[in-house]
Amino acid sequence: MRLTNQTAAALKLPAGRDKLVVFDDDLPGFGMSLSKGGSRTWVVQYRNALGQSKRETLGKVGILSATEARRAAGERLARAKLGEDPHAEKVKAKARAAVTFGAVVEPYLNAVSSHLRPAYLAEAGRYLRTVWKPLHKLPLHTVGRQEIAEHLAKIRRETGPHAANRARAALSAHFAWLVGTGAAEINPVMGVPKPAPEVRRARVLTVNEITRVLAACRDDDFGRIVRLLLLTGQRRDEVADMNWSEVDLAGAVWSLPNERVKNGQGHDVPLSSAALRILSTTDRVEGRSLVFGQGVGGFQGFSRAKASLDKRSGVTGWRLHDLRRTASTVMAERLKVLPHVNEAVLNHISGHKGGVAGIYNRALYATEKREALDLLGAYLTSLQPRVEVAATDPEATLAEAEEGRPLPVVAHPAKRRRAQS
Repeated sequence: MRLTNQTAAALKLPAGRDKLVVFDDDLPGFGMSLSKGGSRTWVVQYRNALGQSKRETLGKVGILSATEARRAAGERLARAKLGEDPHAEKVKAKARAAVTFGAVVEPYLNAVSSHLRPAYLAEAGRYLRTVWKPLHKLPLHTVGRQEIAEHLAKIRRETGPHAANRARAALSAHFAWLVGTGAAEINPVMGVPKPAPEVRRARVLTVNEITRVLAACRDDDFGRIVRLLLLTGQRRDEVADMNWSEVDLAGAVWSLPNERVKNGQGHDVPLSSAALRILSTTDRVEGRSLVFGQGVGGFQGFSRAKASLDKRSGVTGWRLHDLRRTASTVMAERLKVLPHVNEAVLNHISGHKGGVAGIYNRALYATEKREALDLLGAYLTSLQPRVEVAATDPEATLAEAEEGRPLPVVAHPAKRRRAQS
């Protein structure tokens, strides 16, 4: 019998039978299954490369025409002759479809938690759990460039290009891990352009701006953090999350462990006299090992404190990370610290310590680092005489500082308030 729409509809289940499978005379392996409940489905039966008999349902009679079912059966039979196993591939495809993007977010975050700094881990978690939530219900293997590009465009419209770039980076890192573990075949983010070009910041505070910022720093946690950022050249979170166990006041050194630095290579930061004065006069809270902040973590509330500092100092358009670049620039241009020593202070592994050179150049430059930071501390201390904001022309004040003439001395704001009262 040749199976057609008409012959399939006309077939009856013999008395006493619960199920019947009828095969086509023209295409061996193509058939129709009829059950007692009245269900009629197209099927295909073949042997795989191991000689095992496999039967696969193609679709319901009436929904899938005989012509369409015959074509589908022919395709599967041809693949079976080539040594493939269409049934096994169908099972595998079904299993892949059951794994959604959202299901692999937490396993990834758990896997990388041990070698990501808490701040980076928290940022990655926020992007993957919240920003990329619209992708969570999609099967992992269906997440492609189109879905990613469309959502990145939305992120850029709603939160800006910088956030879109960070969201792309977090997703790309996630897919790179998925590819490495075999959970994904490709990283679809690689073909999606960045929402906005990455502009490397080059902001360096001028002498006048450094002086104004230092003058506006209060005797509180944030003020101490800002001054230590300039005095040490280290990163914001490294200073804000400083632990008393890392600080040796007697030895005048701050030892950063591997897990607290961006490149995973801990190092010692010599403390100048100016840095020691800040730490030695900072009160220790009983039962708390962190130097700054309150509660569980280190210092919080950067945005509000920074806005207040900008208002007091009159210096705007800069970020706390710019202080690291400023410290490096002052050491290089004004204090003539050699490049390899400058990099050692910043704990950079590029430049003189990058690539093959870094493998063979393991010198710590402890003495040179101390000399450089002592020079930096002395230089910044020399700027402590306060500049009366708006009392003189900023460019003139800068010129005077650059020529080595003393800066005008004014009373500290707190002292002025007491005098006025």
